[in-house]
Amino acid sequence: MELYDPSVIRAIRNKYGFQFSRSLGQNFLTDKGVIDGIVDGAEIGPEDLVIEIGPGIGVLTCAAAEKAGRVVAIEIDRRLIRILADTLAGYDNIRIINENVVKMDLSSLISEEAGVKYKHVKIIGNLPYYITTTILMKLLESHLPVESITVMMQKEVAERIKEPPGSRAYGALSVAVQYYCEVSVVEEVPREVFLPAPKVDSTVLRLDMRPEPPVSLLDEAMFFRCVRAGFGQRRKTLLNSLTGAGFSKDAIRECLEKAGIDPRQRAETLSLQDFAAVANGFVTGDNG
Repeated sequence: MELYDPSVIRAIRNKYGFQFSRSLGQNFLTDKGVIDGIVDGAEIGPEDLVIEIGPGIGVLTCAAAEKAGRVVAIEIDRRLIRILADTLAGYDNIRIINENVVKMDLSSLISEEAGVKYKHVKIIGNLPYYITTTILMKLLESHLPVESITVMMQKEVAERIKEPPGSRAYGALSVAVQYYCEVSVVEEVPREVFLPAPKVDSTVLRLDMRPEPPVSLLDEAMFFRCVRAGFGQRRKTLLNSLTGAGFSKDAIRECLEKAGIDPRQRAETLSLQDFAAVANGFVTGDNG
């Protein structure tokens, strides 16, 4: 059964009386080339445990299961669980979980599933547009034993993630993802290959987890505290926006001066190295 075929998708909808949920951002892929591109881009193999977020009716799940040692598919919509049990019935290496991935203890799940049998853990998925950032930050901040994350997202979000400093799209998400990962584009995906078709195009990014951070930090929490404060009011100068981190303007001036950064700059002009210098300065300085 070719689950990506629009006629098959419609037949499944009719059989189960399923209606797409706009609130859950449900858009199912109908292009085999794109599906294969995600699996190939993730470099899935028999020694891999694959965690899939949002399997839908199982289109990508099937393709991943053909190559992976094991696939664990996490689906929030319980209406789809019965459908997945049907469409994935021919595979013995797939586990379906009806949970909200944002609320799950993924570390425990991976430990339970991977054991010593699978050498690599990879995450894939077609992320709902409305919650992409939340899911990505959950995955990254959990410090999971994951090799890579290969996911589809709204093109605009992908642009924000991979933009360099100085761009209007560069922001807190850019800094966070680039801190944790090396980012590469797998493929661009037009809106026409989905059912129903969304109003925007998509991009598949591969995020390879860095073995070591690209900057030296004295306190990672302070680094992200500065990043959040800096971009929290991104139209303001650093002197003003960094007050959101809880420091006095005198302390901010002193810290920025030591880092060689003009207090009139805005957060979007700072590189990861610049943010690291500011954060380390706050840690070592007298910031009362």
